[in-house]
Amino acid sequence: MSMRNVNQVISKMTPPVEEARRRSASDYRFGKVLGEGSFSTVYLAKDIHTSKEYAIKVLEKAHIIREKKTEYVMREKEVLRILGSSCPYFVRLYWTFQDPEHLYFVLTYAKNGELLKQIDKCGCFTIDCARYYTAEMVLALEYLHGKGIVHRDLKPENVLFDDNWHILITDFGSAKILKTDNTEKCDNDTLDKGDRKRRNSFVGTAQFVSPEMLSESSSSHASDLWALGCILYQMVSGMMPFRGRSEFLIFQKILNLEYEYPEGFDPQAKDLVQKLLVIAPNERLGAMDQTTYTSIRQHELFKDLNWDDLGPPPKISDICDSIKDIAIPDDVEPGLDKEKASRLQLDLVPTPTRKKSQLVKKITDLTAAEIEQKLEAQKTNIYNSFVEGNLILKQGMIDKKKGLFARRRMFLLTLGPHLYYVDPVAMVLKGEIPWSEDLRTEAKNFKIFFIHTPNRKYYLEDPEGYALQWCKAIDEVKAYYYPEQV
Repeated sequence: MSMRNVNQVISKMTPPVEEARRRSASDYRFGKVLGEGSFSTVYLAKDIHTSKEYAIKVLEKAHIIREKKTEYVMREKEVLRILGSSCPYFVRLYWTFQDPEHLYFVLTYAKNGELLKQIDKCGCFTIDCARYYTAEMVLALEYLHGKGIVHRDLKPENVLFDDNWHILITDFGSAKILKTDNTEKCDNDTLDKGDRKRRNSFVGTAQFVSPEMLSESSSSHASDLWALGCILYQMVSGMMPFRGRSEFLIFQKILNLEYEYPEGFDPQAKDLVQKLLVIAPNERLGAMDQTTYTSIRQHELFKDLNWDDLGPPPKISDICDSIKDIAIPDDVEPGLDKEKASRLQLDLVPTPTRKKSQLVKKITDLTAAEIEQKLEAQKTNIYNSFVEGNLILKQGMIDKKKGLFARRRMFLLTLGPHLYYVDPVAMVLKGEIPWSEDLRTEAKNFKIFFIHTPNRKYYLEDPEGYALQWCKAIDEVKAYYYPEQV
């Protein structure tokens, strides 16, 4: 599909009511990067007219065309249009606009971040918190499914928290819009083409994908109930129910319903999880209710809960509740160009223009005394034995992909230059990416990056989202050893 066709497809879709006045990127001051998907970047931005903060999803048109992702963009905008602002448990689409290179979705800013990050901070939730947020998700799914929509990628990363710690479900690029009276305006024939193309693969995230989506069966509302069971399990235990060293092993565990409960898992939550994690979609609790999810509402976990008024959210913990405000300085120029986008992705916060005298220190800017001091401190690093006496400049877990499978490795960037990778489980050196003047990095997005060598292209994914920082560090080491090549 050409760029012109993408513009036409996006433009003809019904815009939100608020899109009466034409907007552009120059109406906003862009702050830090909030997250990144496979073909989009989400920024915190402030409206220059009202000072209200939004999350703005910026999509690159060329990448959408190259990766054939037009249907995902169409789908997300249409779902957000259908949902509107009637239900408080979903992010809201306020405006959409475009320029020659990008599409922009102006969305609700979820100040308190992702559910996943809160679980990781706290280890796990109290049963009161898990009960409350499961109840909010049930209400959200009731509304979503009543509109004829299946999310299909429900997971803790896609459940956000607003200012008052209520949930906001986001990311509808993988959603399925069913043919119902509520969606009669939707071009289902166009949107369903993607579903037919994906019958030999799954939609969603490995640990939360339902069995029917792995076995090439049609997904339904029950697929979201499976994900709900997985999320409840994770909130209570701090772990995902289905875990493995590769997607293949995770899929096998899902298909065989192979998971365990840790000691002390709340019995009522356990009973609900067991009734949601059922292989046959129609046998999951709530799947066949005449009145949507009556059986889930009546479950013992929600005894004495007032479904008409859940009340204020319980305090998660002192650790989880401390969210630092992100300020966007008023001296930041409105708009978003390539230079500004690169700076935000690398620095994560807006910074004033540096004076020429203020040089940025590179990873290789070390004195002999500093190197000696760091080498001495490095002796306590459990990976020191793998780097042959070289100073470790940067290290981190990265998924190294080869073919269909990915292996998590500890990558060690050192002086030398060297880029080692170690199996962190077996504690065995698995290899080293060869350096040469022809080595080149390429950041695909916030998580995925490539290292090109004369004989091979390495496909790498940083699960923490620091792909750009890895590329920057590797480029600085290359510039140090091959100054004429950068």
